[in-house]
Amino acid sequence: MSAQKIGFDRDKYIEMQSHHIKERRDRIGGKLYLEMGGKLFDDMHASRVLPGFTPDNKIVMLDQLKDELEILVCVSAKDLQRHKVRADLGITYEEDVLRLVDAFRERGFLVEHVVMTQMENDNSEAALFKDRLERLGLKVAIHFTIPGYPSNTKLVVSEEGLGRNEYSDTTRDLVVVTAPGPGSGKLATCLSQMYHEHQRGIQTGYAKFETFPIWNIPLDHPVNEAYEAATVDLDDKNVIDPFHLSAYGETTVNYNRDVEVFPLLKVLLEKIAGSSPYQSPTDMGVNMVGHCISDDAVCREAGRQEIIRRYYKELVSEARAELDPMGSDRVAMLMGRLGIEATERAVVTPALELAESTQAPAAALELHDGRIVTGKTSPLLGCSAAVVLNALKELAGIDPDLHLLSPASIEPIQVLKTKHLGSRNPRLHTDEVLIALSVSASSDDNARLALEQLQNLRGCDIHTTTILGSVDEGIFRNLGVLVTSEPKFAKKGVYKK
Repeated sequence: MSAQKIGFDRDKYIEMQSHHIKERRDRIGGKLYLEMGGKLFDDMHASRVLPGFTPDNKIVMLDQLKDELEILVCVSAKDLQRHKVRADLGITYEEDVLRLVDAFRERGFLVEHVVMTQMENDNSEAALFKDRLERLGLKVAIHFTIPGYPSNTKLVVSEEGLGRNEYSDTTRDLVVVTAPGPGSGKLATCLSQMYHEHQRGIQTGYAKFETFPIWNIPLDHPVNEAYEAATVDLDDKNVIDPFHLSAYGETTVNYNRDVEVFPLLKVLLEKIAGSSPYQSPTDMGVNMVGHCISDDAVCREAGRQEIIRRYYKELVSEARAELDPMGSDRVAMLMGRLGIEATERAVVTPALELAESTQAPAAALELHDGRIVTGKTSPLLGCSAAVVLNALKELAGIDPDLHLLSPASIEPIQVLKTKHLGSRNPRLHTDEVLIALSVSASSDDNARLALEQLQNLRGCDIHTTTILGSVDEGIFRNLGVLVTSEPKFAKKGVYKK
């Protein structure tokens, strides 16, 4: 099987990024709050749009600074209240905070503090989570919504603004501020900490490590546009940094929230140190990602594909919640600007054509060498299970007409589902097929050979013509395949599960 195309130099990135952070610390002096954008442990988005960037790149880079830093995790009380879910992992932000704390500690990082941002009086979910964190031995600080933030700098930088927030008494000179996802209040947390440190006579500085948008590639580069597609729920926009252009005559890319808050940050730094070391939001960054793109064409294509995946994701989310097409319309406009068609995703057309010819749900999967495998719905298998079996046979060189699972082996599972477990659908889900295949592998060489290929599905693209159920969705997530679906349910009804 052909290797996946690489467009990003991982080793160069780890070396350059850790060196640049050390350099920024030396230049600023004192205590440095480093706002860390994106995911530290599992940055799936970065790994998709920058092939070669592994999901753990950032944490591997921070390993080199482990003994000098501590990690502060912040989470928005508003996200807790609405039970926001990390789509790539299928868990709530509440659970992800706990997962992150454990994961950091297992790697030897110091994590003692959690900040709950954007708190308002009637948020019972946030209050309960605060109690839970404190019972687990973590120190929790509450930060409140500030009227007029960030434009009302006089109020924000005052005892009634940042001064009202609780202080986290961190103990190391490099504090990495991270969160389960965007919009969690990382910057506001850094500003609040700097304000309180200043009140205590402690010299502090601030820097930002936000992977996207990448400041030194074009505004309309598909990798930057893919970030905008990923944050349509926040209405983020990539923009030219006007402060950097004015100060240096150089065009760089940033995003609207950083540009909007820059005057506030500059005022705060001036109040702390008498002057600001930064003339623009771009100055604040320590992002070396753009210097480590090794094949621009590969990354451009990966960015275009990610935008299409985000488009389908928005369509499915809207269908499930019966929402107006706000997010999908925004991504569609972005696709129009770049001249992207959904059919550029190679698995879309084969899946739709098979569904049309069979008049039943269908799926298509693209292997890493470009081969397309399809799966149709049958009395025994759903299309998701079928396409996985067919792909494993293709990878293992097994005759496509050979049944890896005989009807006799499937029938007992169907009887268990329908007669004893209350299921109306006799077809096997993907997890049930894989379990049956695992059982067969001990006595059947073909089943064993097929099962050995399971790891080679990671990173493959799949498209289904109906919205996935939670079981198949979870299995595909665990397998690491990149799934999109048409915004249609397999059967009509008012109750969707």
